Amino acid sequence: MIIIEFSVVPLGELSLSRYVAEIIKLLKEKGVKHQLTPMGTIIEVSSIEEGFKIIAEAHELMFKLGAKRVLTNIKIDDRRDKERGMEDKVRSVLEKVVE
Repeated sequence: MIIIEFSVVPLGELSLSRYVAEIIKLLKEKGVKHQLTPMGTIIEVSSIEEGFKIIAEAHELMFKLGAKRVLTNIKIDDRRDKERGMEDKVRSVLEKVVE
């Protein structure tokens, strides 16, 4: 599983919640496992191509909503020696906090 954190920001906007809500709707429609955070959105995908395609759609969606300029940031965690998901990464850290 590939874990990707991304944020899509229509520049010049003070409030982003309506834009983020549309991205979350897009992810739900596509059945993409996701987690909204205060600073971005995390998705789990089976291939890097799938992730890039989804993020490109989210990026283009901003223009459809009226944005004139959009900044998109992407962080990718592509671990190939083990099958890991979002929950696994968090659980691993929390187990070490308890120790």
